[in-house]
Amino acid sequence: MTSQPAPTIAIACGGTGGHLFPGVAVAEQLVRRGCRPVLLISPKEVDQQAVKTAPGMDVVTLPAVGLSRGHSLAFLRGFVRSYRAARKHFKTTPPRAALAMGGFTAAPPILAAKRLGARTFLHESNTLPGRANRRLAWVVDEVFVGFPQAAARLRNRCVLLTGTPVRRQFQPRDAYTCRVALGLDPTRPVLLVMGGSQGASGINELVTRTLPLLHQGAPELQLLHLAGPNDAEKITAACNQLRLKAVVHTFLAEMELALGAATVVISRAGASSLAELAAMRVPAVLIPYPAATDDHQSHNARAFEQTGAARLLEQKTATPESLARPVLALLESAAARGSMQAALAQWHSPNAAEQIAEELWRNAVTRGAPRGRPATDEQNCPPSSIAGRHHFSAT
Repeated sequence: MTSQPAPTIAIACGGTGGHLFPGVAVAEQLVRRGCRPVLLISPKEVDQQAVKTAPGMDVVTLPAVGLSRGHSLAFLRGFVRSYRAARKHFKTTPPRAALAMGGFTAAPPILAAKRLGARTFLHESNTLPGRANRRLAWVVDEVFVGFPQAAARLRNRCVLLTGTPVRRQFQPRDAYTCRVALGLDPTRPVLLVMGGSQGASGINELVTRTLPLLHQGAPELQLLHLAGPNDAEKITAACNQLRLKAVVHTFLAEMELALGAATVVISRAGASSLAELAAMRVPAVLIPYPAATDDHQSHNARAFEQTGAARLLEQKTATPESLARPVLALLESAAARGSMQAALAQWHSPNAAEQIAEELWRNAVTRGAPRGRPATDEQNCPPSSIAGRHHFSAT
């Protein structure tokens, strides 16, 4: 008897690392189920670099789609080009299910997949849903959320709280081994500075001004700085002037090594970064990106701060002194770090990627790809009694 080929499942996850890496985590779980998922990404360098380490997956690059004030015609042109490219690909390899990981880059392929009869899903990783997901939620069959606060803000009756997926390599690691692998002294504390997948000039500038205070307060401190493409030379020069041991990268694919090496982290508050911090239990001072849509990173950071899982510092009011204080306090106190690590544990959802992959697989295999099934058909929602899931009825 000839076995049936595994169904195609599409994951639209391009544009930023915060969309891409959780999508890759779900795709990894689908590969383990014998599926060959299709990753739909953007032409951005971060997307192209990251998928080089995604074996067992097909990758399709779609035209860029970006929404900015005063450029609506460019947005529409990009949207239409992306939709047509996705539909052309899907006609050759039709998906049985399709998942959007957020952002306007994900919308065209999801709409194209739905038009061809696929079951459609989206994941919202932030406490405050983005514009694209808010508009797409009523179209898809099912929604997954990383924070419970997001459920009531999405127009869909089938919302599952799963947490935000992280890749399998993100788990507590031996700091000594990670530091050696990165060229750091394994016996000295490490401050990791990261601003997201493309760096953060605001954090880079603030940290550069704070370095003298940090070096004075913790002379043994080492710096591991993921600076992005524009500020690496400036940061390296500042560290050399202070004779501060530093390893500076424009981009690092092996983020699990960076987090494993870190004693304390200074980070933005994107949901994917927070999920990785929680998975690896790394104490952090969070500086939300002030220009994030609807200030969603501040909402994410406050959720962590309120449970003791991180310290929060607003960029617009930050000074070298206000940044140095919480960083040095965490570096100096093992008890403070331990308390924060315990709080981080409650934010880790170790089965998020597996739960989402299982739901995609179940729909693709057992239900096929019914055409025209409404997103509000509650009989198609998985039962709320499934272990580890929460079923919301969004208002």
